[in-house]
Amino acid sequence: MLMIIFKKLENIDVLYSLWGINTRFDKILYDSIFTSSLTLLQCLPNCFICPLPDTVLDRFCLQILSQIRLKIKWLDIESSSMERILLAGEYSNLCGLGIYNITEDVAIRLFIGKKVNFNWFYL
Repeated sequence: MLMIIFKKLENIDVLYSLWGINTRFDKILYDSIFTSSLTLLQCLPNCFICPLPDTVLDRFCLQILSQIRLKIKWLDIESSSMERILLAGEYSNLCGLGIYNITEDVAIRLFIGKKVNFNWFYL
């Protein structure tokens, strides 16, 4: 019955609210249903994307991500919290990364390592 309820909620809401309550909940929450794909950002009703509140992000970075990092296959993150999230653990099974609100300059610096003039580079 709990799994049916949990599946109807956002993964990050379930993990944030119930992680660490007891070992039974942690075993349920460790399932790939909740850990394989995480969206660690907020989508506001006007389609504006913003980072998670600091209190939520702190809990994920300090407690939750280190416990589930090997189960994560996809992360959607907002660029201003990207460094904190990626440094919170080694995501060896990560095969997809969605980065939102990233500027061209930041993308080039992170992924190419130097400033280059690309007319074809679009974000």
